[in-house]
Amino acid sequence: MKILVIDDHALIRDAVRLVIKELKNDAIVLESADCAQARRLIDKNPDLELILLDLSLPDQDGFDMLADLRERYPAVSVVVLSAHDDRASVIKALDLGALGFIPKSAQRDVMLGALRLVFSGGIYIPTQALSQSATSAPPPRRPETPGVTPAEIGLTPRQVEVLALLARGKSNKAICRVLDLAEPTVKNHVTAILRALKVTNRTEAVIAIGELGWQLPQVAKP
Repeated sequence: MKILVIDDHALIRDAVRLVIKELKNDAIVLESADCAQARRLIDKNPDLELILLDLSLPDQDGFDMLADLRERYPAVSVVVLSAHDDRASVIKALDLGALGFIPKSAQRDVMLGALRLVFSGGIYIPTQALSQSATSAPPPRRPETPGVTPAEIGLTPRQVEVLALLARGKSNKAICRVLDLAEPTVKNHVTAILRALKVTNRTEAVIAIGELGWQLPQVAKP
């Protein structure tokens, strides 16, 4: 596995590299202090699998960089690693296509667990950032049991595959190509998934996956 850490603080990059190596000793960890250097590294490493992206960068807004990465390199997974772990930042990052959000303030064992979940195909969301505040609207009502499985809320194996691709930022058309399904069929599956999760859009679905602790399958085109 080849991973790129984008952060302008060398101490943070060193700490993240040590945590990654503890989980995956054979991982190749590339480092960048800014967006321009990161783009050069991405272009030189087409086999890159994961990017850990700080939101506070010296040469470009982190959210703008996230949007650019998801547009230019859709095959590379991006997880935000940030000191800003408020609800608004988490939601915005997910809206822009991040597949997880790890706070820099997390304790070492929490970061280990978060990266372990990401490496296994899961989505880590800091639950404290998603808790309801006095000024926020009530969160959507979702399945309450953290250990509930997709099957237990009525999702079929095919819908789990659709959900896995949806969580990775794939559009309906892209899901059609990967699963060889007609677009109306995919739309029906997405509607059923949102209903089962008791959410209204894809971002809320990704949050629900994180809260439920699901590790979705890696789905690839046959």
